Amino acid sequence: MLEKMKNRRTIRKYTKQEVPESLLRELLEIAARASNTGNMQLYSVVVTRDSEKKKELAPAHFNQPMITNAPVVLTFCADANRFVKWCGQRNATAGFDNFQTFIAAAIDSMLFAQSFCTAAEEKGLGICYLGTTTYNAQPIIDALSLPRLVVPITTVTIGYPADLPEQPERLPLDAILHNETYTDYTPEAIERLYQAKEALEANRQYIRENKKETLAQVFTDIRYTKQSNEQFSEIFLGVLKAQGFL
Repeated sequence: MLEKMKNRRTIRKYTKQEVPESLLRELLEIAARASNTGNMQLYSVVVTRDSEKKKELAPAHFNQPMITNAPVVLTFCADANRFVKWCGQRNATAGFDNFQTFIAAAIDSMLFAQSFCTAAEEKGLGICYLGTTTYNAQPIIDALSLPRLVVPITTVTIGYPADLPEQPERLPLDAILHNETYTDYTPEAIERLYQAKEALEANRQYIRENKKETLAQVFTDIRYTKQSNEQFSEIFLGVLKAQGFL
C-alpha cells in the first residue's frame, strides 16, 4: 500500500466500466472511520452518477471533462445541518451557525474525502480532485439542493483508469519539513528547493506557452491572479453567509 501511495498520480481519463455500488459503499464506510472533530462527523457526500446531473454540475467546474466522463462524481460537503437537527430533536441548543463550526466541518470533510481517495486507489480506482468546488459553490448548492449549514468543499471524480499519466513533480521533503519550530526560507533555500521543479522540461514548456519569464509568473499572472483570488473569496464568503455559517 505504501508503495502504491508513493507512486500515485491523478487520473483524468476513465474507462466505461462502472464502479459497483457495493464497492462505492464499502469505500465510503471505510472513509467514515477517518478522524473528525469531536466525533460529530460534520460532513456529507453527494454521489452523482446521472449523466444529466453531471452536465448540470460541469459549468461550476469550468467544464473540465472529468466531470461528465467519470462514472461517478462525489461532492464532499461541510455539513452542520444534520447535527443541528439531531440536537434540536434531543432538547439541546446548538450553537453551530458560525465560522468556527464551518472550519471544523471543512476539515472533517477533507479528512473524509482523502481517506476515501486512499481507499479507492487501493482498490484500483483512479481519482481526480477538483479544486474548483469553492470557486462556484452556489451553482453546486443549487444543483444538489444543499440546505442551510451545508457547503460543498471539494469534488472528486472516480473510475477505472484509461491510462497511466506521468506522475507530477513534488517539492523535496525539506521544502515542507520544519523541526521543532518553523524555519523561515532564505533566498538561497528558495533557489535550492525550487531548482528541480523549474528545471523540468514540462515546466519550461509551460513558461514558453504562456509567454512568461518564470514559472512563478505563470501561477501569479495566469492561473491564480490576485483579481480572481479576491473575486472568488468574496463570492465564497457570500455563500457562507447565505448558508448560515457567517
